[in-house]
Amino acid sequence: MTGILAAKLLAVALFGYLLGSIPFGLMIAKRSAGVDVRNHGSGRTGATNVLRVAGKKAALLSLILDLLKGIVPVVFAGYLFRQDYLILSGYGFWLTRSAQVLAGLSAIAGHKWSVFLKFQGGRGVATFFGGLLALCPAAALFGGEVLFLGAGLTRYVSLGSIAGAIGTYTILVPLTILNGFPFEYLVYALLGAIFIIIMHRDNIARLLAGKERRLGERVKIDNATPSSSS
Repeated sequence: MTGILAAKLLAVALFGYLLGSIPFGLMIAKRSAGVDVRNHGSGRTGATNVLRVAGKKAALLSLILDLLKGIVPVVFAGYLFRQDYLILSGYGFWLTRSAQVLAGLSAIAGHKWSVFLKFQGGRGVATFFGGLLALCPAAALFGGEVLFLGAGLTRYVSLGSIAGAIGTYTILVPLTILNGFPFEYLVYALLGAIFIIIMHRDNIARLLAGKERRLGERVKIDNATPSSSS
C-alpha cells in the first residue's frame, strides 16, 4: 500500500511540474505579436511581461492559463487521493491535502523552471494563486485583492505580487489557529510566499533604486509584427 501511495505522490508531482512547465505566455506572445518574450522586457514568460510585449488581450489569456496551471494539478491530486490514507503507528493520516499542496508547488516549480525552456520561465505568481484558489478560495481571493490593490495604487506589479503572496499567508494564520483551517494550506501559502519573494529579488533591488518598470509600460519591439492585442 505504501508503494502505491508513493507512486501516486510521484504522479501528482510530475503532472504538476509538466503542466506548470507549459510556457503559455511565450506561445501566446509569439502567436499574437510574433516575438519571443524572453528577449524583451524582464525576459520572463508570465502575464506581466506578455502585457509589455503583446498587449492586454494576450496578457489576459496568459494569466488565465497560468492560473489553470495551478488549479488543475490540485484538483487532480484531490481526486486521485480522495480516499487514501497512510497508517502510521496506529493512526490514520489523510494524504489528500498534502498531495494537493505537493501538486500545486510542483506546478509553480514547473512555471519557474520549465523543462521545455531549458529550465527558464516566469515568477510563478499566477500559478501560485491558481493552486491556492483550488485549495482555499477565501485566502486566494483575499490575497488577489491585495495584489490588485497594491499594483493598482503603486503601478508596480512586482510590489503588488509580493504583498498579495504575503497577504495570503497572513490571513491564513488566524484562519488556521482560530477557525481550524487545514495546516497544509498554511504551509502552501508560506512556501509560496517565500518563493515569490525570492523570485522578485531583482525587482526589489530596482524598487529600492527607483528603476522598477511600472504597470502599463510597453516594450519597443524591433523587427516584429505589431501586436493585435494592444
